[in-house]
Amino acid sequence: MTTDHASRSAAQRADVEAIHQVVAAVEASQEAKDPDAFLALFHPDALWTTGGGKVLIGLDAISEFTRRVLPGASWEGRVSYTVTHLQFLRPDVAAVKVSQVYRTADGAGDEGVPTYVMTKQDDGAWLLTVCQNTQVPKAHG
Repeated sequence: MTTDHASRSAAQRADVEAIHQVVAAVEASQEAKDPDAFLALFHPDALWTTGGGKVLIGLDAISEFTRRVLPGASWEGRVSYTVTHLQFLRPDVAAVKVSQVYRTADGAGDEGVPTYVMTKQDDGAWLLTVCQNTQVPKAHG
């Protein structure tokens, strides 16, 4: 399925909105440097690969890393996460491409293009299940 909004059913449009809300919650938790809010978005059996290539398997490993790194993160400016592509692989599994930008107080920024595979739970919640956080290299002029 494509991201064509007009061709989606009402239920699928609700799922699209819920997935966008998860991405917005990732943004808010990153900007606030709030490990608890960030970790609440993950499936217990999640797989996360950091922008630096560290592979974290399961919520315990993701939690240990996040609690160590996120509160002391170096950005002091604005954080933004925008869904750039969403594709349902099955009704309960979605691949989500995101544009991520971290701006420092002086306006400089780091960019990323994470991919999230999200799964819909029995209660209807969408959780991050397999994630690859890819950094965009800075252009050298």
